[in-house]
Amino acid sequence: MSAQPQAVLAASEATPSRPLSLDDSPAMSDITPLELRRALGRFATGVTVITTRDASGKPIGLTANSFTSVSMDPPLVLWCLASRSANRKAFEQASSFAINVLSRSQEGLCRQFSDPKVVDRFAGVAWHPGASGAPLLEESLVQMECVPWDLREAGDHLIMIGRVNALQAGGGEPLVFSTGKLGGFAAA
Repeated sequence: MSAQPQAVLAASEATPSRPLSLDDSPAMSDITPLELRRALGRFATGVTVITTRDASGKPIGLTANSFTSVSMDPPLVLWCLASRSANRKAFEQASSFAINVLSRSQEGLCRQFSDPKVVDRFAGVAWHPGASGAPLLEESLVQMECVPWDLREAGDHLIMIGRVNALQAGGGEPLVFSTGKLGGFAAA
């Protein structure tokens, strides 16, 4: 799908005739997945529920905090999906998806959409289809309707880039995730 990322060399090592390669980077094998997960967990993020519909029209959704903007022009965002996700096929084949940024009051939705034991994640959830058909969760701080722009495999995840075609933004306090805990944001 995509080329391997290029390593960064010290300025004294980089020359136009010497291309960068992963072989030039220090070995990272000493870092375990658990250590990396713990370190990255210190980075506070917002929480989203990403939604789409499968081939039969059934609503599909999952919690994700791996979400960020990519470009303002064109308006692009990205999120990451575990390669082994049971929802992979639905998102790969989707003609649209929605990013629902959760408010502090939606912690229950976060847990419902992240629990693999929940069979019907939309049970009891107030939502409506957006113009693209992707489910928009009521009372979310932001609802973005997207069409797929690009899909890249990267390690054990898929990077899904979408072009934002419509959005609605409201007020309220965001739901925040850090160090394995959900909470609010207190400005200093």
